[in-house]
Amino acid sequence: MATPARAGTLIYAKNPSVVSRFYQGLLGARLLHADDEHEVLANADTQLIIHAIPAQYAESIVVSVPPVPRDEQATKPFFTIADLNAAESACIELGGLVLGPIWPGPGMRVRNVCDPEGNIIHLRQMHVDSR
Repeated sequence: MATPARAGTLIYAKNPSVVSRFYQGLLGARLLHADDEHEVLANADTQLIIHAIPAQYAESIVVSVPPVPRDEQATKPFFTIADLNAAESACIELGGLVLGPIWPGPGMRVRNVCDPEGNIIHLRQMHVDSR
């Protein structure tokens, strides 16, 4: 396994392999390590740990298709992607959901999406101001 990262995001999942495939495809992340409880992913910007929810808790969690956004979650990670349109298509193909409008920001365009289990994330496409 690679050296532990100094920062990253840990995402609990009922179906870790499904959630892991989503982030691998959406963010171009590669699988660094996998065992019965974890899948560790990384790209040039971040490291993600997809952690299995223990069976006694996972039984009561319903995952819908398409996913229902967990809009009461306390945090929303953000990730920079190269092409927002391509990321939106990949999100849908990988079992996620595209949410709301695209917003302009300083030097970027942003959009919210959710993964196959409803975790909401924020995608950013950086652009150079042509002024």
